[in-house]
Amino acid sequence: MQTKAGEIDPVIEELVGRVREVGNHAIWSLSSCKPGFGVDQLRDNITETYWQSDGQLPHLVNIQFRRKTTIRDICIYTDYKLDESYTPSRISIRSGTNFNDLQEIEVMDLNEPSGWVVIPIKDINERPVRTFMIQIAVISNHQNGRDTHMRQIKVHSPAQDILGPPTLHLPGNFLTNEFQRYATIR
Repeated sequence: MQTKAGEIDPVIEELVGRVREVGNHAIWSLSSCKPGFGVDQLRDNITETYWQSDGQLPHLVNIQFRRKTTIRDICIYTDYKLDESYTPSRISIRSGTNFNDLQEIEVMDLNEPSGWVVIPIKDINERPVRTFMIQIAVISNHQNGRDTHMRQIKVHSPAQDILGPPTLHLPGNFLTNEFQRYATIR
């Protein structure tokens, strides 16, 4: 689904079943935050609240999964009109098994973004990435701002895990009407 000017609305994408939000299966941490403007505000599904960093660039959002997870895209809600110099202008997405082996997989430049920014996460074969950890690094802000505001972050997995177990192919004699009668429990 798309909203104005061809933007994708990740909330609608979730509702119609194209993607699953998997951020609730992860442990979130931040490089810094002002009191009352942390992970809880970043994940509360309210676009009026936000995470505010408190320190030097880069500002980091760390998302660690307990098991290897397929990630299709990361959606970040920003509002340049409200946040101005606090709005990210360059973001780096890194992936790996832990903090020690993170590899940059995507860099995105943002020009006064207002609304959802959808960052596709792909490997070298153009498939969604399977990873234990994602790190979002704010490299720079608009107007050379020091701290950053991010209003929401969603982490999406494909609705059906395309890298999951292979499907079972039964020989032709198991697909007869006789066999199909016993395929379900009544």
